Amino acid sequence: MRFTEDEIQRYARHILLREVGGIGQAALKAAKVLIVGAGGLGSPLALYLAAAGVGRIGLVDADRLEVSNLQRQIAFGMDDLGQPKVHGTAAAMARINPLIRIDQHDTRLDAGNVATLITDYDIICDGTDNFTTRFLLADACVAASRTLVSAAVLRFEGQLSTFKPHLGGPCYRCLYPAPPPDGLVPSCSEAGVLGAVTGVMGTLQASEVLKEIMGIGTSLSGWLLIWDALETNFRKIRLRKDPACPVCG
Repeated sequence: MRFTEDEIQRYARHILLREVGGIGQAALKAAKVLIVGAGGLGSPLALYLAAAGVGRIGLVDADRLEVSNLQRQIAFGMDDLGQPKVHGTAAAMARINPLIRIDQHDTRLDAGNVATLITDYDIICDGTDNFTTRFLLADACVAASRTLVSAAVLRFEGQLSTFKPHLGGPCYRCLYPAPPPDGLVPSCSEAGVLGAVTGVMGTLQASEVLKEIMGIGTSLSGWLLIWDALETNFRKIRLRKDPACPVCG
């Protein structure tokens, strides 16, 4: 794959990296990534993937921007209030990098559209904030043999993992077999979240996506990364594939 002079200048700091180089940057240019959720996680994730030169990025979200979102959703400004989040995120991405393709799906992910939405993309990113969508997306990725990079945040803690059951790793249901009962785990709107925590986890999510695209470093497949912001503590927990898993076992 050939690069224009603009691309060479834009991605020069990537290309200087021995692990990336021209081959890795070409892989990023050819990659297709879908981001489900354009909120606290999706904002930094989308901006960094756009800046890195991922060639095609899809955004799925049906929400409109509210003033309470601005505490953590850094893709937006006051002028975006009331507007679809996918539009504001796409505009911010295009300001950073006009050389990429951005697909806007101003819709809510559901059982009727999930298979169609993920089919055009190689890697799927879960930046959602509810268990119904998380499990729906995770199951669809197993069925479609798609890599899923999933992040979650609450209060002062974040979690991150990569799921590749089609390549022998565990799936999301190997970690969480079923959604928790309603009301057991509060949402961010109920329990709160430190805005910077979403920024850290969304950026870590972007790093893992870039690694998966280029095939560099150690994948988080088979591991769960947990970050406690108050204690400034990272932990990695080993995840095993469940042979009795109803989805991937």
